[in-house]
Amino acid sequence: MKQYDKFFINGKWVEPSGKGRRDIINPSNEEVIAVIPMGNADDVNRAVSAAREAFPSWSRTSVQERAEILSRLSDALAEHQDELGRIIASEMGMPVLWAQMIQVGLPISTFSSFSQIVTEYPFEYAQNNTQIVKEPIGVCGFITPWNYPLHQIVGKVAPAIAAGCTMILKPSRMAPLNAFRLTEILAEAGLPKGVFNLVCGSGSEVGHAISAHPDIDMVSITGSTSSGVRVAKTGAETVKRVTLELGGKSANILLDDVDFSLAVPEGVGACFLNSGQTCSALTRMLVPADRQAEVVEIAKAEAENMIIGDAFDDETFLGPLVSAEQQKSVMDYIRKGMDEGATLVTGGPERPEGLEKGYFVKPTIFADVKPHMTIAREEIFGPVLSIIPYRTEEEAIRIANDSIYGLSGSVWSSDRERAKKVARQMRTGQVFINGAEFDIFAPFGGYKQSGNGRERSKYGLEEFLEIKAIMGYNQ
Repeated sequence: MKQYDKFFINGKWVEPSGKGRRDIINPSNEEVIAVIPMGNADDVNRAVSAAREAFPSWSRTSVQERAEILSRLSDALAEHQDELGRIIASEMGMPVLWAQMIQVGLPISTFSSFSQIVTEYPFEYAQNNTQIVKEPIGVCGFITPWNYPLHQIVGKVAPAIAAGCTMILKPSRMAPLNAFRLTEILAEAGLPKGVFNLVCGSGSEVGHAISAHPDIDMVSITGSTSSGVRVAKTGAETVKRVTLELGGKSANILLDDVDFSLAVPEGVGACFLNSGQTCSALTRMLVPADRQAEVVEIAKAEAENMIIGDAFDDETFLGPLVSAEQQKSVMDYIRKGMDEGATLVTGGPERPEGLEKGYFVKPTIFADVKPHMTIAREEIFGPVLSIIPYRTEEEAIRIANDSIYGLSGSVWSSDRERAKKVARQMRTGQVFINGAEFDIFAPFGGYKQSGNGRERSKYGLEEFLEIKAIMGYNQ
């Protein structure tokens, strides 16, 4: 069992201020695999002081120096890709091969992408007699989730490094082990002391201390919408910048001219990846009403062929949910769908057969889902797909947009121009046409209660910059 007992502050591993500890549990077998310290406001104060002291010199480093560090970090993660994937599989349950490919592969690409972005970005330029200068915003506080733990950390750390900011990270207490290993890698890569600081703890204590701290200039959180609201309210008291990457209930519109044999399996996979624990998961499949039976047959077969099991079994596609609480929540949603009259196609609220240990949930599909039903409106964060019938293209777009969220979406059509037209009408931060490939250089973020701000791309970098106008500079 791994035991951590220190935080990383000002370039050193230091003793926590308090004595709190937390067991980290492998969700595949419910065994304790590590113990971590739990911090408090005093630890945050020390970390902020270190970041504030490091900021003046770090913010003046050259773009080339920061680009080289980002490139080194990408290479370092690649060297440890298998190890990091195994850590993440053990602490949050994504099957290990997927964890190595996605949970670590994306951060490798993110560091690399910002190495390129920062060298091409115009940090200053002349406008008439004025010089427009873009400067690092300052000390940043990061609050990150457990579902894509390393990816969400690097999605904030990489642009912060690129911009010249210093930072304090509070990783999820559910899956923090990857953050400790990343911290070691950052130190080995030569990041100056105080630029990056790690403090673990609860959201109510450490998260609150970060969002309320007067010497933190920006807070970025990825989490539930309710958590984002709390951080935004607290951050407003010191008028700091707050970026929010929150929940989703994304629609996947299958138009009536699409090849269902291709689109439906892709849609099921996009919903159930990471056992449905993905904020941008396509959890609402909108299908022509007169062809729902055809869709249901294909979707049912796809789900029932998915292998559920231990994250370290190479055959597993669906690992466990992260915790007993999450398992119970998802099972309650499944019961709610049944109670409200949706048709249970496959799955259900019972524990999968043969899996007596671990936080497993059957991949579940509902048909005849009405837009007003709970399972069609609330983020379930588990392997639950709602198939919603529609009668016209206009109705499909209306149903897709009838949500408090607007994070992601998808549209399928054999007519690409028709798909483009529908995509433009979807009120969401990203849309995939016909299962398009993921683009690491595309901005990510949502409309409505899915959040504020963007990650990745030059737009993600700009979240960490202030804009200064020096008038008379060019006279």
